[in-house]
Amino acid sequence: MPLLRRPHHVVVLALPGVLALDFGIPVHAFGNWEGGPYTVTVCTETPGPVPVEGSPALLVEHGLDALARADTVVVPGQARPGAPSGTVRDALAAAAAGGARMVSICTGAFVLAAAGLLDGRRATTHWQHTAALARDHPAVTVEPHVLFVDEGSVLTSAGVAAGIDLCLHIIRGDLGAVAANQRARALVAAPHRTGGQAQYIDRPALPGRTGTLDELRAWALGHLDEPIGVDQLARRACLSRRTLIRRFHEESGLPPMQWLLDARIDRARELLEASDLPMEQVARLSGLGTPANLRVLFKRHVGVPPSAYRGTFHRRGRPDTAPPPAGR
Repeated sequence: MPLLRRPHHVVVLALPGVLALDFGIPVHAFGNWEGGPYTVTVCTETPGPVPVEGSPALLVEHGLDALARADTVVVPGQARPGAPSGTVRDALAAAAAGGARMVSICTGAFVLAAAGLLDGRRATTHWQHTAALARDHPAVTVEPHVLFVDEGSVLTSAGVAAGIDLCLHIIRGDLGAVAANQRARALVAAPHRTGGQAQYIDRPALPGRTGTLDELRAWALGHLDEPIGVDQLARRACLSRRTLIRRFHEESGLPPMQWLLDARIDRARELLEASDLPMEQVARLSGLGTPANLRVLFKRHVGVPPSAYRGTFHRRGRPDTAPPPAGR
């Protein structure tokens, strides 16, 4: 995917009752970025004050005509999801038909679904509303347990923090791992949670349990170039193998070896983007072993060979480099 040095226009659609956190996530993730690759516009159906759930109203200057100029449209959630007006539905459908990438956070999925943009697709929303989304929109395949779903031109996320994960996932796809991780640090967010992780832990933490596996994961990230196995992790955490696997899955949503593989792929992406190291060293420093193993695993997880990824993103993960307009 060629990266163009031009602003990528993100339009955030704020509808009455918009959730303040859901609204703030895309505005902050894509905007407020010095020399950033994205420009952000906020629009609504009728310009003027827009009620915000639990907060002062927003004063929005732009109407739905802004959607026609969008490269990416983001629909934040509403406290009481419902069907938008026909005017909103038509404007969203027209933006999608014009090639805009369509994104929802939390219950914003109901708005995309009402516009027919989720029909025949996989999608998610906040776990408390997945049953209602499936009931009200049977043409949508609802994934109730994941953080976000990427269907290419249409992406949906669960609630609040999962919206950050989805925005970082989009930035990662547009600009590469270096830019996404830099943005994550600016947002003080986890740099990479895969969409398939669970939305929530349905079993609460044990009362009085002190400490998590955060230190263990931080240690592993510092030793990705070394062989690391479950037994070694269990010994470092002073846990049994079985308890380590259970605790790791509860806290991260992934088994420990899957989490390690994702971290190693992410390290390989950064090395391919930001260095001229040969594939042998990229494979070794990321803990993926040999160049052949790097090629197989990288293509399986990223979708392109490491050489093609480097050709696209090498030294381009900087805020002054913009993604192309989606689908145009």
